[in-house]
Amino acid sequence: MSFKNLKDIVPKEILPGYTVRFVHTERMTFAFWDVKANSPLPEHAHEHEQVANVLEGEYELTVNGETKRLKPGDVVVIPSNVPHSGVAITDCKLMDVFAPVREDYLGANE
Repeated sequence: MSFKNLKDIVPKEILPGYTVRFVHTERMTFAFWDVKANSPLPEHAHEHEQVANVLEGEYELTVNGETKRLKPGDVVVIPSNVPHSGVAITDCKLMDVFAPVREDYLGANE
């Protein structure tokens, strides 16, 4: 068992306008994002299943060609290898959960 406070995790800018704090378990990665308004997320896909949740602000997400404007409380399930992209409409706080662990993000907050 491990207790953490997000304030104790050093944030890292992964893309321009996308700052993140990661928490990894044996099988999952949790990403807590602070995103600046108008910051784009280029289209990409990965082997990981992803659950995206808007905590604050508005975010426009395109998944497999379908675009939705997401607000706090909205949740999206993105299957493995499905292309997706987005843009922050306002400053946002987002949370993503990935399974399996995003090994490419291991050590990013150290």
